[in-house]
Amino acid sequence: MKIGKISEQTLKRSVFRQIKTKRSEVLQGAGVGEDCAVLKLAEGEVFVCSIDPVTAAAKNAAALAIHVTANDIATSGAQPVAVLLSILLPVSMEEPELRAMMQELEDTCASLNIQIAGGHTETTTAVNQPVITVSGIGKALESKVLATGGVKPGQDLVLTKWIALEGTAILAKEKEAELKNRFPMAMIETAKKFDRYISVVPEAAAASRFGVSAMHDVTEGGIFGALWELAESAGVGLEADLKKIPVKQESIEICEYFGLNPYVLMSSGALLIAADDGLGLIAELGKCRIPASLIGRTTDGNDRVLFNGEDSRFLERPQPDEIYKLL
Repeated sequence: MKIGKISEQTLKRSVFRQIKTKRSEVLQGAGVGEDCAVLKLAEGEVFVCSIDPVTAAAKNAAALAIHVTANDIATSGAQPVAVLLSILLPVSMEEPELRAMMQELEDTCASLNIQIAGGHTETTTAVNQPVITVSGIGKALESKVLATGGVKPGQDLVLTKWIALEGTAILAKEKEAELKNRFPMAMIETAKKFDRYISVVPEAAAASRFGVSAMHDVTEGGIFGALWELAESAGVGLEADLKKIPVKQESIEICEYFGLNPYVLMSSGALLIAADDGLGLIAELGKCRIPASLIGRTTDGNDRVLFNGEDSRFLERPQPDEIYKLL
Protein backbone atom coordinates (compact mmCIF):
# COMPACT_ATOMS: atom_id res chain seq x y z
CA MET A 1 0.00 0.00 0.00
CA LYS A 2 1.04 3.62 -0.44
CA ILE A 3 2.98 5.40 2.29
CA GLY A 4 0.90 7.57 4.60
CA LYS A 5 -2.48 7.57 6.24
CA ILE A 6 -4.82 4.85 5.01
CA SER A 7 -7.39 6.20 2.54
CA GLU A 8 -11.01 6.72 3.51
CA GLN A 9 -12.13 3.99 1.11
CA THR A 10 -9.70 1.49 2.61
CA LEU A 11 -10.75 2.47 6.12
CA LYS A 12 -14.41 1.90 5.35
CA ARG A 13 -13.81 -1.30 3.39
CA SER A 14 -11.11 -3.06 5.40
CA VAL A 15 -11.19 -1.50 8.87
CA PHE A 16 -14.60 -0.16 9.93
CA ARG A 17 -16.61 -3.00 8.34
CA GLN A 18 -14.77 -5.48 10.54
CA ILE A 19 -15.73 -3.69 13.78
CA LYS A 20 -18.98 -5.18 15.07
CA THR A 21 -18.71 -5.53 18.86
CA LYS A 22 -20.48 -2.68 20.69
CA ARG A 23 -20.59 -1.66 24.35
CA SER A 24 -23.17 0.59 25.98
CA GLU A 25 -20.39 2.55 27.73
CA VAL A 26 -19.05 3.76 24.36
CA LEU A 27 -21.15 6.73 23.27
CA GLN A 28 -18.97 7.58 20.26
CA GLY A 29 -16.66 5.09 18.61
CA ALA A 30 -14.59 4.61 15.47
CA GLY A 31 -15.63 6.49 12.34
CA VAL A 32 -14.34 8.65 9.50
CA GLY A 33 -13.21 11.99 10.89
CA GLU A 34 -13.74 10.94 14.49
CA ASP A 35 -10.51 11.61 16.36
CA CYS A 36 -11.85 10.85 19.84
CA ALA A 37 -13.87 8.13 21.52
CA VAL A 38 -16.43 9.08 24.17
CA LEU A 39 -17.19 6.76 27.10
CA LYS A 40 -19.53 7.09 30.06
CA LEU A 41 -19.33 5.27 33.39
CA ALA A 42 -21.88 4.66 36.11
CA GLU A 43 -21.69 6.33 39.52
CA GLY A 44 -18.92 4.88 41.67
CA GLU A 45 -17.01 3.48 38.70
CA VAL A 46 -13.55 4.60 37.56
CA PHE A 47 -11.55 4.25 34.35
CA VAL A 48 -8.58 1.89 34.29
CA CYS A 49 -6.25 2.41 31.31
CA SER A 50 -3.26 0.56 29.88
CA ILE A 51 -1.13 0.61 26.72
CA ASP A 52 1.00 -2.08 25.08
CA PRO A 53 2.83 -2.49 21.76
CA VAL A 54 3.34 -5.85 20.09
CA THR A 55 6.36 -6.16 17.81
CA ALA A 56 8.05 -9.50 18.51
CA ALA A 57 5.38 -11.84 17.13
CA ALA A 58 4.79 -11.41 13.41
CA LYS A 59 2.20 -14.23 13.36
CA ASN A 60 -1.03 -13.73 15.33
CA ALA A 61 0.28 -10.38 16.57
CA ALA A 62 -3.21 -8.87 16.36
CA ALA A 63 -4.82 -11.30 18.81
CA LEU A 64 -1.82 -11.11 21.12
CA ALA A 65 -1.95 -7.30 21.16
CA ILE A 66 -5.54 -7.33 22.42
CA HIS A 67 -4.95 -10.06 25.00
CA VAL A 68 -1.87 -8.39 26.50
CA THR A 69 -3.70 -5.12 27.11
CA ALA A 70 -6.90 -6.79 28.32
CA ASN A 71 -4.80 -8.82 30.75
CA ASP A 72 -3.21 -5.67 32.17
CA ILE A 73 -6.62 -4.15 32.80
CA ALA A 74 -8.05 -7.34 34.30
CA THR A 75 -5.18 -7.66 36.79
CA SER A 76 -6.20 -4.34 38.30
CA GLY A 77 -9.57 -5.85 39.13
CA ALA A 78 -11.27 -4.04 36.23
CA GLN A 79 -13.44 -5.19 33.34
CA PRO A 80 -12.01 -4.40 29.85
CA VAL A 81 -14.44 -2.23 27.89
CA ALA A 82 -12.79 -0.68 24.83
CA VAL A 83 -9.51 -0.32 22.95
CA LEU A 84 -7.91 2.33 20.75
CA LEU A 85 -5.54 1.01 18.09
CA SER A 86 -2.42 2.48 16.49
CA ILE A 87 -1.35 0.32 13.55
CA LEU A 88 1.87 0.95 11.62
CA LEU A 89 2.19 -1.11 8.44
CA PRO A 90 5.19 -1.79 6.17
CA VAL A 91 4.87 -0.62 2.56
CA SER A 92 4.96 -4.26 1.42
CA MET A 93 1.63 -4.98 3.12
CA GLU A 94 -1.46 -5.29 0.90
CA GLU A 95 -5.03 -4.37 1.75
CA PRO A 96 -6.28 -7.99 2.09
CA GLU A 97 -3.66 -8.49 4.82
CA LEU A 98 -4.93 -5.40 6.63
CA ARG A 99 -8.49 -6.68 6.37
CA ALA A 100 -7.44 -10.05 7.81
CA MET A 101 -5.60 -8.29 10.65
CA MET A 102 -8.65 -6.21 11.49
CA GLN A 103 -10.80 -9.35 11.45
CA GLU A 104 -8.40 -11.01 13.90
CA LEU A 105 -8.51 -7.92 16.14
CA GLU A 106 -12.32 -7.85 16.04
CA ASP A 107 -12.67 -11.60 16.65
CA THR A 108 -10.42 -11.35 19.71
CA CYS A 109 -12.29 -8.31 21.00
CA ALA A 110 -15.62 -10.05 20.45
CA SER A 111 -14.44 -13.05 22.50
CA LEU A 112 -13.73 -10.65 25.40
CA ASN A 113 -16.72 -8.32 24.78
CA ILE A 114 -14.45 -5.35 24.04
CA GLN A 115 -15.31 -2.59 21.55
CA ILE A 116 -12.74 -1.14 19.15
CA ALA A 117 -13.54 2.51 19.81
CA GLY A 118 -11.06 4.22 17.50
CA GLY A 119 -7.46 4.49 16.39
CA HIS A 120 -5.06 5.34 13.59
CA THR A 121 -3.68 3.26 10.71
CA GLU A 122 -0.87 4.20 8.35
CA THR A 123 1.77 2.74 6.08
CA THR A 124 5.35 3.79 6.75
CA THR A 125 8.94 2.93 5.81
CA ALA A 126 9.80 3.13 9.53
CA VAL A 127 8.72 -0.50 10.09
CA ASN A 128 9.39 -3.77 8.27
CA GLN A 129 6.57 -5.69 9.96
CA PRO A 130 3.25 -4.55 11.46
CA VAL A 131 3.49 -2.76 14.80
CA ILE A 132 0.25 -2.71 16.78
CA THR A 133 -0.13 -0.49 19.84
CA VAL A 134 -3.27 -1.03 21.89
CA SER A 135 -4.58 1.49 24.41
CA GLY A 136 -7.05 -0.33 26.61
CA ILE A 137 -9.84 1.19 28.68
CA GLY A 138 -11.56 -0.67 31.49
CA LYS A 139 -13.98 0.07 34.29
CA ALA A 140 -14.11 -0.91 37.94
CA LEU A 141 -15.78 0.09 41.15
CA GLU A 142 -13.44 2.59 42.78
CA SER A 143 -13.39 0.53 45.98
CA LYS A 144 -12.36 -2.64 44.10
CA VAL A 145 -9.32 -1.41 42.14
CA LEU A 146 -6.15 -3.39 42.86
CA ALA A 147 -2.55 -2.22 42.68
CA THR A 148 0.54 -4.40 42.38
CA GLY A 149 1.88 -2.64 45.47
CA GLY A 150 -1.02 -3.99 47.53
CA VAL A 151 0.90 -7.13 48.50
CA LYS A 152 1.55 -7.66 52.22
CA PRO A 153 4.11 -9.81 54.03
CA GLY A 154 2.96 -13.32 54.90
CA GLN A 155 0.69 -13.80 51.89
CA ASP A 156 0.54 -16.82 49.58
CA LEU A 157 1.76 -16.54 45.99
CA VAL A 158 -0.45 -18.38 43.51
CA LEU A 159 0.32 -18.87 39.81
CA THR A 160 -2.33 -19.81 37.25
CA LYS A 161 -1.80 -22.18 34.31
CA TRP A 162 1.83 -22.47 33.14
CA ILE A 163 4.83 -20.21 32.54
CA ALA A 164 6.42 -19.64 29.08
CA LEU A 165 3.17 -20.17 27.15
CA GLU A 166 3.46 -17.01 25.08
CA GLY A 167 7.14 -17.40 24.27
CA THR A 168 6.72 -21.07 23.39
CA ALA A 169 3.87 -20.33 20.99
CA ILE A 170 5.86 -17.57 19.29
CA LEU A 171 8.95 -19.75 18.91
CA ALA A 172 6.94 -22.69 17.59
CA LYS A 173 5.44 -20.48 14.88
CA GLU A 174 8.46 -18.35 13.98
CA LYS A 175 11.01 -21.20 14.15
CA GLU A 176 8.82 -24.04 12.89
CA ALA A 177 11.11 -24.96 9.97
CA GLU A 178 14.10 -25.37 12.29
CA LEU A 179 12.17 -27.18 15.01
CA LYS A 180 10.86 -29.76 12.51
CA ASN A 181 14.39 -31.08 12.17
CA ARG A 182 14.46 -31.99 15.85
CA PHE A 183 10.92 -32.58 17.14
CA PRO A 184 7.76 -34.42 16.01
CA MET A 185 5.34 -32.19 14.13
CA ALA A 186 2.60 -33.10 16.62
CA MET A 187 4.60 -31.54 19.46
CA ILE A 188 5.26 -28.38 17.45
CA GLU A 189 1.56 -28.05 16.59
CA THR A 190 0.66 -28.41 20.26
CA ALA A 191 3.15 -25.67 21.18
CA LYS A 192 1.83 -23.37 18.44
CA LYS A 193 -1.62 -23.58 20.03
CA PHE A 194 -0.44 -22.42 23.45
CA ASP A 195 -1.65 -18.93 22.54
CA ARG A 196 -5.18 -20.13 23.24
CA TYR A 197 -4.25 -19.84 26.92
CA ILE A 198 -3.02 -16.23 26.65
CA SER A 199 -6.01 -14.49 28.24
CA VAL A 200 -6.03 -14.15 32.04
CA VAL A 201 -9.29 -12.20 32.09
CA PRO A 202 -11.34 -15.17 33.44
CA GLU A 203 -8.99 -15.97 36.33
CA ALA A 204 -8.51 -12.30 37.17
CA ALA A 205 -12.29 -11.91 37.46
CA ALA A 206 -12.54 -15.01 39.65
CA ALA A 207 -9.67 -13.84 41.86
CA SER A 208 -11.25 -10.40 42.22
CA ARG A 209 -14.51 -11.97 43.38
CA PHE A 210 -12.63 -14.19 45.85
CA GLY A 211 -10.78 -11.22 47.30
CA VAL A 212 -7.04 -10.92 46.71
CA SER A 213 -4.45 -8.24 47.44
CA ALA A 214 -2.72 -7.98 44.07
CA MET A 215 -2.40 -9.59 40.65
CA HIS A 216 0.41 -9.35 38.11
CA ASP A 217 0.32 -10.91 34.64
CA VAL A 218 3.56 -12.64 33.72
CA THR A 219 4.80 -11.01 30.51
CA GLU A 220 8.28 -9.96 29.33
CA GLY A 221 11.00 -11.20 31.63
CA GLY A 222 8.99 -14.28 32.55
CA ILE A 223 8.11 -15.48 36.03
CA PHE A 224 11.42 -14.27 37.48
CA GLY A 225 10.67 -10.74 36.27
CA ALA A 226 7.08 -10.90 37.56
CA LEU A 227 8.13 -12.11 41.01
CA TRP A 228 10.69 -9.31 41.30
CA GLU A 229 8.26 -6.62 40.14
CA LEU A 230 5.53 -7.80 42.51
CA ALA A 231 7.91 -7.74 45.49
CA GLU A 232 9.62 -4.50 44.46
CA SER A 233 6.33 -2.66 44.00
CA ALA A 234 5.15 -3.61 47.49
CA GLY A 235 8.54 -3.42 49.23
CA VAL A 236 8.37 -7.00 50.50
CA GLY A 237 10.54 -10.08 50.33
CA LEU A 238 9.52 -13.46 48.99
CA GLU A 239 10.34 -17.13 48.87
CA ALA A 240 9.44 -19.20 45.80
CA ASP A 241 9.96 -22.88 45.00
CA LEU A 242 11.11 -23.54 41.41
CA LYS A 243 9.82 -27.11 41.56
CA LYS A 244 6.30 -25.81 42.19
CA ILE A 245 6.27 -23.41 39.22
CA PRO A 246 4.27 -25.21 36.49
CA VAL A 247 5.75 -25.41 32.99
CA LYS A 248 4.67 -27.45 29.98
CA GLN A 249 7.02 -30.14 28.69
CA GLU A 250 6.87 -28.59 25.21
CA SER A 251 8.23 -25.34 26.66
CA ILE A 252 11.06 -27.20 28.38
CA GLU A 253 12.03 -29.06 25.19
CA ILE A 254 11.96 -25.99 22.94
CA CYS A 255 13.82 -23.82 25.44
CA GLU A 256 16.51 -26.48 25.89
CA TYR A 257 16.91 -26.74 22.10
CA PHE A 258 17.50 -23.01 21.73
CA GLY A 259 19.45 -22.65 24.98
CA LEU A 260 16.82 -20.41 26.59
CA ASN A 261 15.67 -20.11 30.20
CA PRO A 262 11.87 -20.72 30.41
CA TYR A 263 11.74 -18.79 33.69
CA VAL A 264 12.80 -15.62 31.83
CA LEU A 265 10.60 -16.19 28.76
CA MET A 266 7.44 -14.26 27.83
CA SER A 267 4.62 -15.86 29.79
CA SER A 268 1.34 -14.09 29.05
CA GLY A 269 -1.37 -16.51 30.10
CA ALA A 270 0.07 -17.03 33.57
CA LEU A 271 -1.26 -14.81 36.36
CA LEU A 272 0.68 -14.23 39.60
CA ILE A 273 -1.64 -13.56 42.55
CA ALA A 274 -1.01 -12.58 46.18
CA ALA A 275 -3.71 -13.72 48.60
CA ASP A 276 -4.19 -14.46 52.28
CA ASP A 277 -5.68 -17.88 51.53
CA GLY A 278 -3.83 -19.37 48.58
CA LEU A 279 -5.37 -22.83 48.87
CA GLY A 280 -8.86 -21.36 49.04
CA LEU A 281 -8.12 -19.30 45.93
CA ILE A 282 -6.84 -22.39 44.09
CA ALA A 283 -10.07 -24.20 44.96
CA GLU A 284 -12.12 -21.24 43.71
CA LEU A 285 -10.16 -21.13 40.44
CA GLY A 286 -10.67 -24.86 40.11
CA LYS A 287 -14.43 -24.30 40.02
CA CYS A 288 -13.77 -22.26 36.86
CA ARG A 289 -11.52 -25.04 35.49
CA ILE A 290 -8.45 -22.85 35.79
CA PRO A 291 -5.37 -24.74 37.02
CA ALA A 292 -3.32 -22.95 39.67
CA SER A 293 -0.38 -23.70 41.95
CA LEU A 294 0.89 -22.39 45.27
CA ILE A 295 4.49 -21.44 44.44
CA GLY A 296 5.64 -19.38 47.41
CA ARG A 297 4.99 -16.74 50.01
CA THR A 298 5.84 -13.11 50.67
CA THR A 299 8.04 -12.25 53.63
CA ASP A 300 8.70 -9.33 55.94
CA GLY A 301 12.07 -8.13 54.64
CA ASN A 302 13.94 -7.48 51.41
CA ASP A 303 15.35 -10.91 50.56
CA ARG A 304 13.87 -12.55 47.47
CA VAL A 305 14.89 -16.19 47.53
CA LEU A 306 14.41 -19.02 45.01
CA PHE A 307 14.53 -22.61 46.27
CA ASN A 308 15.32 -25.62 44.09
CA GLY A 309 15.34 -28.67 46.29
CA GLU A 310 18.11 -28.19 48.85
CA ASP A 311 19.67 -25.36 46.84
CA SER A 312 18.72 -21.71 47.11
CA ARG A 313 19.75 -18.44 45.51
CA PHE A 314 18.66 -14.83 45.45
CA LEU A 315 16.31 -13.62 42.74
CA GLU A 316 18.03 -11.15 40.40
CA ARG A 317 16.63 -7.94 38.97
CA PRO A 318 14.61 -8.45 35.76
CA GLN A 319 16.68 -9.40 32.73
CA PRO A 320 15.91 -8.86 29.01
CA ASP A 321 13.44 -11.45 27.82
CA GLU A 322 15.02 -14.63 26.45
CA ILE A 323 13.04 -14.45 23.22
CA TYR A 324 15.06 -11.49 22.00
CA LYS A 325 18.11 -13.74 21.72
CA LEU A 326 16.40 -15.30 18.71
CA LEU A 327 13.86 -12.79 17.37
